[in-house]
Amino acid sequence: MNTQPTNTSETMDTRPADPGTGSAPLETGADATSNQTSQAGTASNLARRVRVADTGPRTAGGRIGVWAAGIGGVIILALLPLLNISVPGLLPTPTYQPGALQLLSLCLLMAAAALSYHLLIGVAGLLSFGHALYFGAGSYGLAIILNTFGLPLLPSMGLALVAALLLSALTGMVALRVTGIPFAMVTLAFAQAGSVLVRRNPGGATGGEEGLSLNTAGVPDFLVGVSNTRNLYWLALLTLVVVFALVSWVQAGRAGHVAAAVRENELRVRVLGLQPYRAKLLVFVVGGTLAALVGMVFLLLQSGTVPRQVSADFTITLLVMVVLGGVGSKWGAVLGGVIYTLLDQRLTTLSQSPALDALPPVLHVPLSEPQFILGTLFILVVLFMPGGLVGAIQRLRGRVSKKQA
Repeated sequence: MNTQPTNTSETMDTRPADPGTGSAPLETGADATSNQTSQAGTASNLARRVRVADTGPRTAGGRIGVWAAGIGGVIILALLPLLNISVPGLLPTPTYQPGALQLLSLCLLMAAAALSYHLLIGVAGLLSFGHALYFGAGSYGLAIILNTFGLPLLPSMGLALVAALLLSALTGMVALRVTGIPFAMVTLAFAQAGSVLVRRNPGGATGGEEGLSLNTAGVPDFLVGVSNTRNLYWLALLTLVVVFALVSWVQAGRAGHVAAAVRENELRVRVLGLQPYRAKLLVFVVGGTLAALVGMVFLLLQSGTVPRQVSADFTITLLVMVVLGGVGSKWGAVLGGVIYTLLDQRLTTLSQSPALDALPPVLHVPLSEPQFILGTLFILVVLFMPGGLVGAIQRLRGRVSKKQA
């Protein structure tokens, strides 16, 4: 799988440095002491490269334009429940009705979940197969607290968020002791352990294979019922905005810069006197906690949760979303999450349509399997658009600019 960033001029290469490619050799002991000036220059160059790790326009005007477009998009999304817009084939109902709002809410939450995973793979270069564990910790944790203690929603969410933070910190401290494939395997082991625990239904707390329903006794009335889908949609939109803001803040901060530098060359970062482990752990914990936050809102939207939300299969879905949009781009994670969820939901509806029965087998068989179509799309994106959808848009914009010049 190609996880190359979408814009190499603005995002550091995720491939580790190879001594055979011309990278400066690392020096230790007396040699390192006698070359402090050289190391200072290396640190300066590294800092300059790290600070442009986020994919986006290089000029201040371009960045302002992107943010202005994003704010405008949020305003339009916030107004959708008040408008009568029909998109046949894409939305099941007009935008003011519960059917469309439910689907759009799910798209927004999956975009937020993909953003939390972007922190790991897009910023720190950490390929985790256990991110769903924290999403499930948020949804199952909130459901268990509401069922067991009968607390109001906000205190229950606070307790669940603290529990998810501690879980991500403990598992992160263990998993980050190794790197590369061993790290991926450790996170996968944690996810499998969580999935087994949920399915075993200890003490009847998790509901086993049937999942866990939401106890609405502690949930405000304006967040319960089909008639309040509009409020849940606005809550999902707010969740996406909050997650995007926090991801941007972490990515632009010192920890995000160090994590991005580690992604390029961890040994060089150590030579410069920085602490890659702490930076990676902070990014890991923030990503896991944000995933738990999204999981809690998912519970409210779906009025329950199921074991799949804790499985490695769900983490792979998040990975596909990030790669589809473009690794290394926050906007790519959002775009990939929305498009994948729309395709997944609508293709599932299409596969159950009686109209497919009249088609020849060569068309009926693949169209009746949504995962086959999504898998084919993913392969095509990896082969022909290695930078994802955002990378393709940037290349197209570059070609147009050259023609106009």
